[in-house]
Amino acid sequence: MSIDKSLVTKGKLARHRNVLSRAERIKFLINENLWEDGRSVFGLPKVKNLKMRKAGKSEKEKTEETEETAAALTGEEKKEKAP
Repeated sequence: MSIDKSLVTKGKLARHRNVLSRAERIKFLINENLWEDGRSVFGLPKVKNLKMRKAGKSEKEKTEETEETAAALTGEEKKEKAP
């Protein structure tokens, strides 16, 4: 027997959502220092919820990798030419 779609597991709730709950919006406003004490919880401003992408290699890591690769290639070429 399969599980009904309305019974979602916690793992599926962790995905990116464009719409935040009121509590999440208030938490975001507090973190950004945009929340004033005593303010009504109704009529909150819109909050942009961006999807976070995986971080790629930084430019520094790319240049270091390129330098290591170049050094390895030149070292191999020297070994090939020596005999």
